[in-house]
Amino acid sequence: MQNNVNADVLAGVDARKYQGSQKVIDKSQRFIQVIGVIFTGIISMLCILPFILIISASFTEERSITLYGFSLIPRAVSLNAYRLIFMNPKQVLGSYAVTVGMTAVGTAVGLFIISMTGYALQRPDFPLRNVISFYIYFTTLFSGGLIPFYMMVTQTLKLKDSYFAVLLPLLMSPWLIILMKNFLKSIPHSITESATIDGAGDFYIFLKIILPTAKPALATVGLFLALSYWNEWYNSMLFLSSKVIYKPLQLFLYNTINEARYIRDSAAASNIPAVDIPMESMKMATAVIATGPIIFAYPFVQKYFIQGITIGAVKG
Repeated sequence: MQNNVNADVLAGVDARKYQGSQKVIDKSQRFIQVIGVIFTGIISMLCILPFILIISASFTEERSITLYGFSLIPRAVSLNAYRLIFMNPKQVLGSYAVTVGMTAVGTAVGLFIISMTGYALQRPDFPLRNVISFYIYFTTLFSGGLIPFYMMVTQTLKLKDSYFAVLLPLLMSPWLIILMKNFLKSIPHSITESATIDGAGDFYIFLKIILPTAKPALATVGLFLALSYWNEWYNSMLFLSSKVIYKPLQLFLYNTINEARYIRDSAAASNIPAVDIPMESMKMATAVIATGPIIFAYPFVQKYFIQGITIGAVKG
């Protein structure tokens, strides 16, 4: 009887100790969560402040920027920068249409090609996977250079003044292929073998089994491809001459800034009264116009993006 009483007392003491330790753990976890929220909020504000500053500067009068510099709240509001950029709205809308179309087509086609390549290279029954993998990796170390690339596009492929000269070079990236290959390695090969035994072909397996499983990798690679096409201006400058009416958005904005600077400098060199061109606010306005639409692509892939960028990470 005495032993039972002692056991009950000890059990009660242990229970109280356990409850006390749980309260301490709950308090420490709550404290860590609060600190994490505060820290994340501060980092988020620091990340968003530059973009707020850009938007504010794009609506600020040029004289105010010259006198006081940039500020989060405009001292003198002006829409002159946007008026100059949208002076020819047809040209702006045409550039937007070219960029949106090129981004949509390039991302879709590039995703399909990269995912197929990654799927083939990770299959152990593909005999040339090591050779092709080495070739893809080798291109990240060495390149033929700008002149051979330009001659190949303009003389061999005859793509001068063609949108394909901008579309094709960005379709595949060695780094994105390696990223996709590493993710598809995590899918057990036994699934593919089982589907093959059941009579499914390789392309059917790829479409119905591999692609639905690879959504995180597809979202990550797709976002990188979309950003590459949206921000593309260098190949456009190389291969699209003045014969092309509607150039990609980034090149159009780049040319707009250069033309405005040329007009201002020419007026100053010719002793003509200074032309009132808001150069600084125009730069910020072009950044807003170029950045704004692509920001809305991220929420659609946010669910898979974090999982996708950790592909190949080492687990502790």
